[in-house]
This record gives sequence, C-alpha cells and structure tokens, in this order.
Amino acid sequence: MTAPFEALVARHGAAVLRVCRAVLGPDDADDAWSETFLAALGAYPGLPATANTEAWLVTIARRKAIDALRARGRRAVPAGDLPDAPSRIGVPDASDPDLWSAVAALPAKQRHAVAYRYLAGLPYAEIAGIVGGTTDAARRAAADGIRTLRRSYAASDQGHDLDLDLDGRSAR
Repeated sequence: MTAPFEALVARHGAAVLRVCRAVLGPDDADDAWSETFLAALGAYPGLPATANTEAWLVTIARRKAIDALRARGRRAVPAGDLPDAPSRIGVPDASDPDLWSAVAALPAKQRHAVAYRYLAGLPYAEIAGIVGGTTDAARRAAADGIRTLRRSYAASDQGHDLDLDLDGRSAR
C-alpha cells in the first residue's frame, strides 16, 4: 500500500525545494516546487509501490525547473525609460533640408530607385523587382534621379560639393 500523498510531501519536500533553488535560484523556486507537487499529485495513484519516490520527485522537480528557465527566457525584459526624441535611424542627414526637398520633388520611380540604391544599397535587379520594370529601367531611373538631384541641388546652393553623398555612398 502506498503512503498518503501528504506524507510524501513532508518527507521529500525539502529535497525538492533544494533542487528547485539550485536550478532556478531563490526567486522562482517556490513556484517550481508547487508545480512539482501538483504534477506528482496527478501521477501518484499510478506509481508502483516499489518506486523510489524521492528520485521520482527530484526528476519532476528538475524538469519543472527547466521549464521555468525556458519560460523566463521568453519573457520580455523591461527597457526602462524610452527616449523622447525621434530616432535618427534611416535619416542620413536631416540637417540639409534643400537636399531632402530635392529628393521629395523627384518622380516616384526615380525617388524610390535612388533611395533603394544609394540609401539601402540594393542591387538594381532587386530594385526592379520592387518598383517594377527591368534591371536596366531601374538603373536608368536611379541615374536620372541622381542627375536631377545634382542639377536642382546645385541650383539651390552653390556652396556645396556636388558629389551627393547619400549616407556615405558616393553617387558618382
């Protein structure tokens, strides 16, 4: 005849808690201990009378602790205070409004081809897949866009170097 479950908890509870604390640390050990005995309670009636109950409980505890570790790894980590300023990612040089107004004035296909080529660094074949048309048409749109930018940018500000350097990539 098997012992009552309460006797099993009293006899092996400390060993199960030590295993949970060793794997998880003191913060999550109590939850894993509870999970261990809840799982054991459901399986206890089918356990053979000759089974080593301490080893059985320690095995369950180890598995519950590993499950808790995996769950901890999936939880979101608080980021703290978020910055109030907008991100500068994707804005190579917003301090030159003439250049960006000239880019905005380009026809859509040229603007996209220039952005994808000189800001994102995509090859012309991929640009053609995005904007539609052939690789040669994408190359032509980017070249026409750069030519238009050189002209309009030169007309708006004679003091700038006309080698439009969009995000570190030379347009020549």
